[in-house]
Amino acid sequence: MSLQPLLEAPWVIQAHAFGAMAAFFLGVIQFAAPKGTLPHKTMGFVWIVLMAVVSISSIFIRPAIVPGIPITQWFGWIHIFTVITLYGVIQGTFFLLRGGPMIKRHAGPFMGIFIGGLIIAGAFAFLPGRIMHEVVFG
Repeated sequence: MSLQPLLEAPWVIQAHAFGAMAAFFLGVIQFAAPKGTLPHKTMGFVWIVLMAVVSISSIFIRPAIVPGIPITQWFGWIHIFTVITLYGVIQGTFFLLRGGPMIKRHAGPFMGIFIGGLIIAGAFAFLPGRIMHEVVFG
């Protein structure tokens, strides 16, 4: 195991990967910790920002690997997770900002993002030929 392939990758890939790792571990803490407390709210805000960074950076990964690639080729099937994650971030944040009885509804979109965006989409990062596969298995 070596972080060297990730550290040699373009900065957008580093931001994406380190943001996803931080969001994953912070999400695990959020699930286990008491809800409604100041630490939960603070870590939740950081988690939302991390997920926005992970989602937005994912748009620019392919152009970072292949400079000059036409915008029509920036996107692949995995970018469906980008759209779903951004929608979930917006929806969950909307529920939080509404407050009152709506506040409990933020858990659904955020749990969905955690499972779909971090666990499922994250698992694809470890397939052969990907940087994280090289980090862990190479």
